[in-house]
Amino acid sequence: MSIILHDKSKIEAFLQQDVYLYIYSLGDLDDFFWPYTIWYAEVEDDQVKAIVLMYTGLSIPNMIALGIDAEPLQRLVQSILHLLPRRFYSHLHPEVEAIIKTQYRLDSRGQLYKMALKDPSRLALADTSNVVRLSRANLPAIQHLYEVAYPDSWFDPRMLETEQIFGVIDGAEVVSIAGIHVYSPAYRVAAPGNITTHPDYRGRGLATAVTARLCQSLLETVDHIGLNVRIDNPSAVAVYKKLGFEPIGTYGEYMIEAR
Repeated sequence: MSIILHDKSKIEAFLQQDVYLYIYSLGDLDDFFWPYTIWYAEVEDDQVKAIVLMYTGLSIPNMIALGIDAEPLQRLVQSILHLLPRRFYSHLHPEVEAIIKTQYRLDSRGQLYKMALKDPSRLALADTSNVVRLSRANLPAIQHLYEVAYPDSWFDPRMLETEQIFGVIDGAEVVSIAGIHVYSPAYRVAAPGNITTHPDYRGRGLATAVTARLCQSLLETVDHIGLNVRIDNPSAVAVYKKLGFEPIGTYGEYMIEAR
């Protein structure tokens, strides 16, 4: 049976089966993100067997349809097709792509690794002396950096309220930045994201520095840090491996529109 689930404890119990696989969804249970979420669940004998999350806090809704067991996830996605928006971005388990394709066009945005910080001791090897914590006062410079270096980022200015965004500043400009997608001290998880460096400053190790400093700060309040990175971005993958991250799975990202 497919339902809309409102019980945080039941959602958390399911997601805790694999913290790194579901790290984004666990983070979205936090009160900071919860109002922007819709949780669909496949339930058998009062046990949650699969969950799909629709996050509505961005300009384009984001759906996460990942799972350990493919069959209940397939049943759930099939049952909620008529409830999905006409256009959304999605992280998809390969086993549900065919179901989505029956009513939607899928524009692939690449295959990605899910990576987990397994050796945080390596963060100390990075020189973070030039990295600073960013705030609302830096917002214009941050937005300018994303326009120049990462126009397709999912940066949400609201994340500055978490005080978990770090950068390198040259003059009045932010030239490198490491942000977050989710951050939850309550659920002890975080997912760095929107990490980029101005094209004129690349090759100097700035992305390594800002990411290391961000993770060091996050580890003061969380136990698990995970992130997603495109498989065809070997330089970014190398940076994360250098800092102690390891690949723990793969998935596809898509922009999805109704036929």
